[in-house]
Amino acid sequence: MSSMVLADLAVPRPWRERAAIRLATSVALVVIGSLLTALAARVTIPLPFTPVPITGQTFAVLLTGAVLGSRRGAASMALYVAQGLAGLPVFAGGKAGPAVLLGPTGGYLIGFIVAAFVTGWLAEHGWDRRPLTTALAMVLGNVVIYLFGVSWLAAFVGVERAPLLGLVPFLPGDLLKIVLATLALPGAWWAVRRVSPSEL
Repeated sequence: MSSMVLADLAVPRPWRERAAIRLATSVALVVIGSLLTALAARVTIPLPFTPVPITGQTFAVLLTGAVLGSRRGAASMALYVAQGLAGLPVFAGGKAGPAVLLGPTGGYLIGFIVAAFVTGWLAEHGWDRRPLTTALAMVLGNVVIYLFGVSWLAAFVGVERAPLLGLVPFLPGDLLKIVLATLALPGAWWAVRRVSPSEL
């Protein structure tokens, strides 16, 4: 059975049954998630040996999915990709346009959409409420991103080099992001239970 995600608490309980309010809130949250991911993409560290930079995107993607839920999380990432395709400088390093999606890092962008859905689905089933399951949800989200990203990258650098250039250099940073999410998400639920238990 699906349960609430943190974004559901954006609407006070008495208003949650009003369809117009739910729709307006969902649209706003989807837009906010895409903008936060664009902001996280500004945190970019280019690496001289790989076309894939270190960015804050993956952290934003996984948190957006977990906080918004599967459908809103995926919609938020789809909007983010659409913004970049339309020419807005929202991709890593301020890049934009179809060439980015068709380039070496395009698979990661597609993976963002699927990963947000996966982490959101897990959050809807309560995985974001305990540290261990939160960590597992973040790991699974990262696996999805890398499945798409590294597979796509292999078409440009070869199957043997793709994991070395598109996976291995980023594992320490991913571990840090997982630790942060493991602290933040269950901590947020703990705070809600303490401060506003009636909203649950």
